[in-house]
Amino acid sequence: MDKIKIGIIGSAGYTGGELLRILIHHPHVDIVFAHSGSNAGNRVSDVHSDLLGDTDLRFSENHHDDIDVLFLCVGHGDSRKFLEANTIAPHVKIIDLSQDYRLSANRAYQGQSFIYGLPELQREAIRQAQYIANPGCFATGIQLALLPLATAGLLTEEIHINATTGSTGAGQRPTATSHFSWRSGNLSIYKAFSHQHLQEISESLTQLQPGFLPGGDEPLLQRAMQRINIIPQRGNFPRGILSAIYLDCHLSEDDARAHYRAYYAEHPFTHISDTNIDLKQVVNTNKCILQVEKHGGKLLITSIVDNLLKGASGQAVQNMNLITGLDETAGLRLKSVGF
Repeated sequence: MDKIKIGIIGSAGYTGGELLRILIHHPHVDIVFAHSGSNAGNRVSDVHSDLLGDTDLRFSENHHDDIDVLFLCVGHGDSRKFLEANTIAPHVKIIDLSQDYRLSANRAYQGQSFIYGLPELQREAIRQAQYIANPGCFATGIQLALLPLATAGLLTEEIHINATTGSTGAGQRPTATSHFSWRSGNLSIYKAFSHQHLQEISESLTQLQPGFLPGGDEPLLQRAMQRINIIPQRGNFPRGILSAIYLDCHLSEDDARAHYRAYYAEHPFTHISDTNIDLKQVVNTNKCILQVEKHGGKLLITSIVDNLLKGASGQAVQNMNLITGLDETAGLRLKSVGF
């Protein structure tokens, strides 16, 4: 088969670098350009030094439409600005890794709509889509922990979440809370109860369980905060997210595990563990691993993902595989670091 021609906008950052690492070895892909305004002309391996010896590609100053799929790996707000400033040919499929088109109120583009790209929620809709809004990293791990309950109408009580993310979730540019001397040996809470990913989480859960969100005229985030209590934390490690989620639930532990296994039986990247899980099981992979336990009347679901892969670039390639008719797992059979 002919190789799929790929262009990347914003390829010098963390998500762009992860895309390059996957796609240069993808059996069905040809990277036509890797755009970077700040690194144009430089070798990709000068910025992503681990790719030395893997590619001679240089960052491009220009972009064009002689491609099949365009990935947008720019900051939140910048994807919309880019698409408003540049006319993209109708044949080009777009996968946006920012939050600009994730919510239903903001998905319109060129007479169509971006489709929310969580394969475990709506794989068939993704297969037919032209434009994909890739989910957020916290949102991915948390939704995968809750979708099986929502599809059975079991999200009837408040949901409590403690989620800890690695420093790469803050992006490549150093900030006061991401540079090594502050982050190392440290732990802190941020955006308690009000993380922006609550909005996309709530829309997805409502899609499976109508009535999950309370009614009213309040903004989506305020209504989501009435159902989901989230405490995000900055962890002192580079990558990965561990989310501990609990809620009241009448299912027994055995029934809950059976329900989760049935829901994810046809999804190749989400797995259920009967034993305690740890973050290194998923770092450098496109997996989500879930552990389900019952403690009295409460169900505890632990979810682990790599925020840069299943939470970003790996899921973007998974979506690319789906919208181009490839095997969903192509290029994504990655092994965790282990130790």
